[in-house]
Amino acid sequence: MTARRRYITTTIPYVNARPHLGFALELVQADTLARHHRLRGEQVRLLSGTDDNSLKNVLAAEAAGVDVQSFVDRNADAFAALRGPLSLSFDDFIRTSSDPRHRVGVERLWRQCVASGDLYRKEYEGLYCVGCEQFYTPDELVDGRCGEHGTEPQLVAEENWFFRLSRYADRLHQLISRGELRIEPTARRNEVLALIEGGLHDFSVSRSHSRARGWGIPVPGDPSQVVYVWWDALGNYVTSLGYGTDNTAYDQWWATSERRVHLVGKGVVRFHAVYWPAMLLSAGLPLPTDILVHDYLTVDGRKISKSAGTTVDPAALAATYGTDAVRWWLLRDVPRVGDADFTPDRLTARADADFAGGLGNLVHRVVTMAHRFRGGIVPASAPEHSSGLALVDVYRKAPGRVDAALANFDFRRAARAVWDIVEEANRCIDATRPWELAREERKGDGEAEKRLDTVLVTLIAACRALADELRPFIPDAATRITERLTPVEGRLPTAEPLFPRLQEDTQPA
Repeated sequence: MTARRRYITTTIPYVNARPHLGFALELVQADTLARHHRLRGEQVRLLSGTDDNSLKNVLAAEAAGVDVQSFVDRNADAFAALRGPLSLSFDDFIRTSSDPRHRVGVERLWRQCVASGDLYRKEYEGLYCVGCEQFYTPDELVDGRCGEHGTEPQLVAEENWFFRLSRYADRLHQLISRGELRIEPTARRNEVLALIEGGLHDFSVSRSHSRARGWGIPVPGDPSQVVYVWWDALGNYVTSLGYGTDNTAYDQWWATSERRVHLVGKGVVRFHAVYWPAMLLSAGLPLPTDILVHDYLTVDGRKISKSAGTTVDPAALAATYGTDAVRWWLLRDVPRVGDADFTPDRLTARADADFAGGLGNLVHRVVTMAHRFRGGIVPASAPEHSSGLALVDVYRKAPGRVDAALANFDFRRAARAVWDIVEEANRCIDATRPWELAREERKGDGEAEKRLDTVLVTLIAACRALADELRPFIPDAATRITERLTPVEGRLPTAEPLFPRLQEDTQPA
């Protein structure tokens, strides 16, 4: 039987500055989903990349006094380099300004929409937010300002190419209402449906060569215009697969893949849930199956943002507190719905409570008891013989509970399902009191000996299951746990601390 194929993508951020923790959230979420589905035996392709062909990038390069390509390359390198500090497992990373796959794919997508009669040229005047790279109508502004960036948009008048978005309103509404194009959470789905019901207007899909400073992909057949950055950027989901060439990856991962999953922030839902599906319908291509929307990270209640100056460097965080701590806070504490306020104290408090005081303490106790009572040799008894131990039921049900939570795009609930193993294992130790069973065993009690074997082997099996289920969330820590529970020449390695305590003023338990 052929394994299911699942294509998972992040958005591709502008590279007008170095990466911040807000985008790291999306990277870690996507990586966790990819690792989880690989663990369940699926074929997975995970894509990330950078959106290079933006006026924002041009203006930032000019302000820095650096040529655009050098500026873009430097910042794009910083995004790609997050693979190490965040333990990411993406299979592909596309840069829209320099990857040879991209331009040919964008040009083909454009020509397909021309062939459908959905691109036309007209004069236009509108209010343009450079931060969003988007035109707004006056009623979409908040007190005359962009609701996302808080800036007054520029009045721009020029002749551009437009896409007939209005043609696809009914079809999009039908696909989303029926769940054929799944948008989670429900509030975001309802938001998109309301947007469509309010009326969709054709949108500009090119910019004049002069206003774009000559940066970007020229419109096929019209070098006086460059392709609008959002049209360009959205295409990366298929251009990275060789769309427009004879590469078979497009057929494997887009045309015939069972799930095509986009992870996006709430600020770009319109582009991914309305513009992009309409472009695909026009070109006669399959649509994504899932659009999973996360909210924002904030600092003191303000969105973490490069343009707003509220940035937190994820690589520096990982260097200071460790990859496990950063990934775990993003997955354990950030809610499915609603923004989450970040502070280093919240990160370290979570890591110390869950790692040093919870998971690390559990594994250390179990390995120590195995050495103390059985010389480091794992007893032969199987967990099936552990009558009355609720722990067996908890760790066996955990995979199904994790599956259900992640299917619903709820990382916090999934992490909770795994953490129940930790808490039940500690309750098991407190309830069975292995040290007392060992004392009775030394007195010649055969039943105590059997019971102690059962308890130890059940605890070790639970910790191994815990490591397996944690692997998508904190892969580095999961590997260390597995190593502690894997016999070397018949014996478990000597117990050593798994995690450092991060808050200096907190004493070990």
